[in-house]
Amino acid sequence: MRDPEDAAADVAGQGYSILERVIAAEEIDHLTSRVDLALDALEVPYGTNEFLGTRTRRLFNLLARDAAFTRVPIHEAILPVVEAILDAECLLSSLTAIEMNPGETAQPAHADDGSFGLSKPHDPISCTAIWALTDFTLEHGATEVVPGSQREDHSPRREDRWTPARKPVTMPAGSVLLYHGSLWHGGGANQSDERRLAIVANYCAGWVRQEECQLLALPRDQVAAFPGRLRRLVGYSTYRGLLGHVDQQDPEVLLDPEIETDMVWKKIR
Repeated sequence: MRDPEDAAADVAGQGYSILERVIAAEEIDHLTSRVDLALDALEVPYGTNEFLGTRTRRLFNLLARDAAFTRVPIHEAILPVVEAILDAECLLSSLTAIEMNPGETAQPAHADDGSFGLSKPHDPISCTAIWALTDFTLEHGATEVVPGSQREDHSPRREDRWTPARKPVTMPAGSVLLYHGSLWHGGGANQSDERRLAIVANYCAGWVRQEECQLLALPRDQVAAFPGRLRRLVGYSTYRGLLGHVDQQDPEVLLDPEIETDMVWKKIR
């Protein structure tokens, strides 16, 4: 298992880090079976444009789909790196499965934090962990990145020529790609006869609005059964004992009235 600070240093320097073979084979198999079950049950269609992919299916709101996915955001090899990149009060922004099928074309370059509207470059306010449930090879459409592009003063535009600078991130199944939210990246073209399957966990700083509204997406009784760290990741928490409070209380008390919380008002003298 990589040292979280070392992996976070890679993200700060080149914009991304690879954690090789950190997901056990049996866990990959189990997650794959649950993704497939939900894709079929919900009859998830292909995307409708170049960005979403006309040969790609996306399964959103994974935590609401199956209990198997509750371990993903809090995995012991991954969350410590996320916390080193952001901080220990970060949130889960979204959790999505992506199935890229044969014949899919390359995705336009983009940056995941492009919707926040902040001047760039800036410190990371989001980061993403892509779990490879199948091998990420050049033929299968491995994610392509532009190393160091998190330091650009803008998100990629259509006129930006990113093709010469892009680098495919190849890695075996069970590996995880972690990257800075400002990093220019995009899915490659799937030129194989097999699908490329991944789970994408997007995290954000505790003071940033989440990409997918977890508080509405997940029933409260379901969240009550989550491990404490996952409860806080989805938003039953405060940032620095203040942001997100409910009547001067940490929202986690709505799930467990006996829980001890550390609110800002306790520290004010």
